Amino acid sequence: MAEDNKIFPWTTKLDWLNILSMLNLESISQIPEFKKDRAIKRLNKFYGIEVLMEFEPSYLDKLVVNEFKDLMKKELLQNAREQERMKKKLRNNIVPMKRGGIIRIDPREFKDLKDLDGDPEKMLKYFYKKFLGKDDDDKDDDKDKYGEDNTGYYI
Repeated sequence: MAEDNKIFPWTTKLDWLNILSMLNLESISQIPEFKKDRAIKRLNKFYGIEVLMEFEPSYLDKLVVNEFKDLMKKELLQNAREQERMKKKLRNNIVPMKRGGIIRIDPREFKDLKDLDGDPEKMLKYFYKKFLGKDDDDKDDDKDKYGEDNTGYYI
């Protein structure tokens, strides 16, 4: 029981940023504290303190990553799925813009933006300026040769 509260000296060699990058995680808080303790105790039990102190820091990082992969299979799989979903969503939203496609924007989703006072017209003007790089007020509608509908915003 005294071993539960014991701090193992070899853990000072660990590079947690490197471990997080190997696990494709953004924050140390994504690893539950009890799983950190369990991984460290398992490695300590399997190798011993003296042997772990002799290992290189990069090798220790790899050992800890392998332990976390065993302990956190569910969390790592869920994180990978979430990252893939975000990449897919970003790809679906940005790629049409590069090809000159239609960008779907629902102004109702952005009602609560403080800068635009929740006015859908202001938001549409903002997005028009942002995505097309020009302000629609700058153009002179009276000089258009064509009788197009100039009352709406097309993004």
